[in-house]
Amino acid sequence: MKTFLYLLFGTLLLVLFFGNIYLGPVSLSPSEVTDVLLGNDTDEAVAYIISHNRLPQAITALLAGAALALSGLILQTLFHNPLAGPSVLGITNGASLGVAIVMLATNGMIVTSSGAWGYLLVIAAGLAGALLVTFFLLILSTMVRNSLILLVTGIMISYVISSVITLLTYNASASGIQQYVLWGMGDFSLVSLDMLPWFSTLLVLALLFSLPLVKSLNVLQLGTGYAEAMGISVNRARNILLLTTGVLCAVTTAFCGPVSFLGLAVPHIVRFFFRTDNMRMLMPLCILFGAIVALLCNLVSTSLSYTVLPLAAVTPFIGVPVILWVMFTGRR
Repeated sequence: MKTFLYLLFGTLLLVLFFGNIYLGPVSLSPSEVTDVLLGNDTDEAVAYIISHNRLPQAITALLAGAALALSGLILQTLFHNPLAGPSVLGITNGASLGVAIVMLATNGMIVTSSGAWGYLLVIAAGLAGALLVTFFLLILSTMVRNSLILLVTGIMISYVISSVITLLTYNASASGIQQYVLWGMGDFSLVSLDMLPWFSTLLVLALLFSLPLVKSLNVLQLGTGYAEAMGISVNRARNILLLTTGVLCAVTTAFCGPVSFLGLAVPHIVRFFFRTDNMRMLMPLCILFGAIVALLCNLVSTSLSYTVLPLAAVTPFIGVPVILWVMFTGRR
């Protein structure tokens, strides 16, 4: 049965990936798209749409979904909380604050008038904000042994950052607020073809770095007392896991904007289908399912109408039912 599920979801991943390339707000015939993918001569406008928009967007969705899902799994295991997600510790809000400072302080002109340099500055600001929160949590984790206190501290950081963003928004111009709101809706198309190698390299390296952490996660989910008895340094393992999560969330949020619910919901979807707590299975499965769900959300946002819907309007339809299911089944 599990082999069948692996084949089914692997096939679904391929179908959704190519669905993101063949379908979109601009209607193209399958033969036109196929010619571009095969390198045959075709219309320049069609080639541009496929190579500079749809293909980078599909790759971005695949990697971002995988990163967010793995981050959610790590955080839920680390804090023994099924409702922990990438946004809980304030890392996503840190990226939002960095972007808000750049966009709102310049009244949005940094994006509209500076071209590629403005785009790079926005990404750098998002990365800096997210990593700053991550390093603060790492320092705090060396002083606080209780994971629950660390989790609550992350939530408080999120509230403080939200307050700062509100103050910046209150004093910003209409154009700056518009640019920031558009970024805050999330969009996998924000990663251009030129920036795709940087985005892909950073996330692939972070994903590969996280795979050897499977032993620590397997032991930590049994409790810190058991982990220490097995010779695992809980503080060291927690710091490495926080750093990995911080990098995954920072890169994804800085490049794509905040993408809600994927990291929170996907680990529960995986557990529902495969009924396992073994991290050797859960980690690669979360990467697979994160990519599937992100590609599905992107396909819905780009193919249901002649305009592109924001991701923030699509992801809750998948994430909210899963979270409600977790809450109500947990009560029983």
